[in-house]
Amino acid sequence: MFLATDGDNVHEARAAARPAHLARLEALKAQGDLLTAGPTPLPENPEHVSGSLIIARFGSLDEAQAWAEADPYVDAGVYVEMLIKPFKPAF
Repeated sequence: MFLATDGDNVHEARAAARPAHLARLEALKAQGDLLTAGPTPLPENPEHVSGSLIIARFGSLDEAQAWAEADPYVDAGVYVEMLIKPFKPAF
């Protein structure tokens, strides 16, 4: 499970990196390893994004960490913080 937080004033960088970010998610989906993913809108303004949530299957936490660190949003400086934790689906 990845919960990433965007930095301030990263809308343009997010928009530029979005196609590559989505392509990586599509690859996980095609492998059957993506459970869900999406942006986290601001509660007071749902038109603006504060970060991302991704829930996917990986062989290990180290693999998940490596995958997350290679995300185009990381390279573009969009994410300022990323929480990566194991996740066990209940349903």
